[in-house]
Amino acid sequence: MKKYLLIAVLAVASLAAYAQPRAIGGRIGYGVEFSYQHGLGESNMVQLEVGVPGFYGLEAACTYDWIDPFNATVPWEEKGEWHWYMGVGGAVQTGFKFDYGFIGAAGRIGIEYDFWFPMQLSIDFRPTLGVAFNSEKAAFGYDLYGGGLGIGVRYKF
Repeated sequence: MKKYLLIAVLAVASLAAYAQPRAIGGRIGYGVEFSYQHGLGESNMVQLEVGVPGFYGLEAACTYDWIDPFNATVPWEEKGEWHWYMGVGGAVQTGFKFDYGFIGAAGRIGIEYDFWFPMQLSIDFRPTLGVAFNSEKAAFGYDLYGGGLGIGVRYKF
């Protein structure tokens, strides 16, 4: 009996995970990034990006975003849907030769358009604030360009 209960719980959990909207694609700004969004209900999502900022290193950023946080709607909805989103998270960055690094908090604010077919376009701003370091010293810093302003194109599934 326990075996069947376990199988039923795993089946329901996998269906619940599969039912969440997801999107995969790219983001172009001060570099290029691989972008993945995973919906957590109708009003939240986790967004992960890995890329090469300015083509001189590697970076990763992950934010927890609230969708339409102020219930503000965009009046133009021809066939698709507009959504505002904003969130917080973390970011890390390093050079290709590991001669410098950055670790800190990331913020995000943006808007996206979900087409009636499985595609989405977005524009957002993702500044970071934290500690930058190299082989000689560590210092408080910010990176408005690494994540900065970006345009995203994603396939929804």
